[in-house]
Amino acid sequence: MAGAPRYREIEAWLRAKCQSSPPGTQLPPEVELADRFDVSRMTARQAVLNLAHEGLVERHRGVGTFVAARPLHRADSILYSFTDDMRRRGMVPSSRIISVGMGSSPAEAVALGLPSTAWLVCIDRVRLADGVPVARERVRLPGEFRAVLDHDLEGGSLHAALAEMGRVLGRATGYVRAQLATPKDAELLRLDLPAPLLVETRVIHDLDDRPVESTETSYVGSRWVINTGSYVPASMLASTGANSVNGADAANAAPIAPAPVPSSAATSR
Repeated sequence: MAGAPRYREIEAWLRAKCQSSPPGTQLPPEVELADRFDVSRMTARQAVLNLAHEGLVERHRGVGTFVAARPLHRADSILYSFTDDMRRRGMVPSSRIISVGMGSSPAEAVALGLPSTAWLVCIDRVRLADGVPVARERVRLPGEFRAVLDHDLEGGSLHAALAEMGRVLGRATGYVRAQLATPKDAELLRLDLPAPLLVETRVIHDLDDRPVESTETSYVGSRWVINTGSYVPASMLASTGANSVNGADAANAAPIAPAPVPSSAATSR
């Protein structure tokens, strides 16, 4: 690494430590890195900040720097509950309740096909995987489902509770946007500000296509990845004269892109 900036050498050393250490392992403080590599503390800090921007480490002011949890990848076209999804990965799902009860939200009531003045079941909680906060989740349900408030919303699945009430969920539509965490989000999700979030807003329908749930889920940007996929419409392939498939079979062989509607979204219940 002759001629390379000194912080690159520190980055490489820290990167190797991250790869060989489990998430949550505390890394040497900046002053120790500066002594080890005979550089200024500012140079050591630059290396740590670069890895923090990549999501490899997490810095907690006044506590230290730690190996970050590996980001969880989720397909954007499969509807799993958060509980089932984490268990499929061999992880332990749990929730920390912020607030539950009845309330009103005109926009979400309308999204659920209800009058804007309708009372809704309101659930605000933090979702965790193996004890690590992954997302803050705000759920709104029609008032007819108030009985879910009697279920275990910390260790159990909201979707399982809804299924017990006869409403099996079938599809979700929504969108994702980027947003900076608020001070409250940072406190709940154990983040240092500024911190990016992936905020997914969606409405989930049951098997009879009745809207059941309106949810806003704020995922920690460094801990959650949504995988996507796209296809070129057959009409566009035909206009270019593409011949990767034979003649008349081209239209049938090429996947057809759907009309522009909110993308299907896996859930996190």
